[in-house]
Amino acid sequence: MDRLDAMHMFVRVVETGSFTKVAQEFATTQPTVTKQVAAMETRLKVRLLNRNTRGVSLTEAGALYYEKCKVIVNDVAEAESVVKVRQSQVQGQLRIGSSVAFGRRVLIPLAMEFMKQNPQVQVDLSFEDRYTDLVANGIDVALRLGKLADSSLGARMLGVNPWVLVASNTYLRKHGTPRRPSDLKEHSTLIYSSVQGNDIWRLRNPSGEPVSVPVTGRLRSNNLSALLAAARSHMGIAALPRYVAQDSLKDGRVVEVLKTCRLPEQEIHAVYPSPRLVPQKVQSFIAFLQGKFDEAWWEDLPRGG
Repeated sequence: MDRLDAMHMFVRVVETGSFTKVAQEFATTQPTVTKQVAAMETRLKVRLLNRNTRGVSLTEAGALYYEKCKVIVNDVAEAESVVKVRQSQVQGQLRIGSSVAFGRRVLIPLAMEFMKQNPQVQVDLSFEDRYTDLVANGIDVALRLGKLADSSLGARMLGVNPWVLVASNTYLRKHGTPRRPSDLKEHSTLIYSSVQGNDIWRLRNPSGEPVSVPVTGRLRSNNLSALLAAARSHMGIAALPRYVAQDSLKDGRVVEVLKTCRLPEQEIHAVYPSPRLVPQKVQSFIAFLQGKFDEAWWEDLPRGG
């Protein structure tokens, strides 16, 4: 038992006049409380309490020690109360991390909505396409796409991020429209180097069987907006997250290719530094995100984000 607990016991013995009552408060035994007070007297080399059959009373030294201990115990209780109250409220700075494209197109409008619902929260958005160490960078919660590696991080799955193949009508009129996955080998493809770095696109055909197609193309980039711009400029077929392509699909700048085939979906997770003692602001933000990535969630994104 530490010195602060012993001080707390001593203060309560003085205030209740009973070792037995204090033992009940601390869920321990009366001899344990007695030993703690006796150990304090031994360490201080002074008697703090007079004990008799009628109860306990303070010595002169004990009275001085009691006043100091009471201040310390009350200060600690107040400090803990402040932290607990803050922990139970949705307030303070919330630092949120994400990849660049997902952050700009998806996270920003969600963060604005969360801030409107929680006016005591200040949000700091950090967008990086490279892997970010949450603890080293002070990130409270990050939205990550894809399978999570085993780690000590806390995590909550929110939904899935589907991908689509797109191209402009001008490109398809000039080069033909693929009818089956193997036709992609004859087309110019726009390759997202962060995911499709090995130049092989993996799809499932209409019967659900996996198909791997080697592809080639003149443009590769780690930036999804660059690939979308190239597809809109008739330079080839791009594999893009549906949330990236959604506006261009709606306005007809690109059309979906091989609609009956499916590209792999990415899991969307909220991750945070530890699964234990999660701050209320992080819990509230994750609860807010629940349900935001249901089926066809990309349809609800504001245009032009």
